[in-house]
Amino acid sequence: MGISIVVLIGVIFGVNKIIKTVNYHKTYEYKLLKIGYKIDDVKKLDKLSDSTKDYILTLEQNDDIVNLTNEKYFMEKNLKSYIEYSKDSDKNLTDVVAIVNVNANNDWYTNTKKTDLSKGNLILTNKFYSLDNTYNSDNMVTVSKRYSYGENQMLTTDTYDAFLNMFNAAKKEDLTLIINSSFRSYEDQEEVYDYYKTTKGESEANKIAAKPGFSEHQTGMAVDIQTYGSRASTFEEFEEFKWLQDNAYKYGFILRYPKGKEYLTGYEYESWHYRYVGIEASTYIHENDITFDEYYAYFIEKG
Repeated sequence: MGISIVVLIGVIFGVNKIIKTVNYHKTYEYKLLKIGYKIDDVKKLDKLSDSTKDYILTLEQNDDIVNLTNEKYFMEKNLKSYIEYSKDSDKNLTDVVAIVNVNANNDWYTNTKKTDLSKGNLILTNKFYSLDNTYNSDNMVTVSKRYSYGENQMLTTDTYDAFLNMFNAAKKEDLTLIINSSFRSYEDQEEVYDYYKTTKGESEANKIAAKPGFSEHQTGMAVDIQTYGSRASTFEEFEEFKWLQDNAYKYGFILRYPKGKEYLTGYEYESWHYRYVGIEASTYIHENDITFDEYYAYFIEKG
């Protein structure tokens, strides 16, 4: 009798072990280990959704997948696009993540959509997000000629108030910030774009001017800044530009099209073009050296 009990216990133990083994073989941990991932990598990948892990299991083991998940601005929904884009790109993984996040792995002006107007001062207009031809903020004010060139310059109230604070701060250091261009209607931008298209050709026009509906100036939150004696092409040579580099973010403004970020913004570097996004966003963008496009993709659109 005692021997039968021992045998039964042994059988039960063996069956339980087999069941545990079978169940373990069904786990993502086992499957990922089997195709070559290390246990530490598996722990990182296991935090992803089941559908994403199922996708990873269709691929060969790839260290870049783990490295991508370690990127600061990694978004799980974009993993497949990161992998596909990196196959034919010489960009590092940080750039791959940034490019895909802002849709710049697509041709400019393709897969476009209307911008989300509910985002207030953080609405995005670029070569993928546009405004209707009838869009005109209902919160616009006229800029005093004291602070601008030309007639009928206009900005949103928040943008204008922030600019005045920035103007006064610069003035205390004997620097003068002048608004050269502010709000442009859809029709105004159409004229600008058509001029460059006619004089420089469509390819060059697309590098330096937005198509109508895709311009930040239509939001009323973009300002082209100059100072006495400067031109757009020479503004960065003036002390006012250097001051803005160090201080614009304190008043909610960012340099919208920075040097070296053309592959993310779609525009050539513009030392004069500033965008109001509010102090919280501008501070983060300044401190982390990213573009507004990247900030929007990760913190606004992602949420």
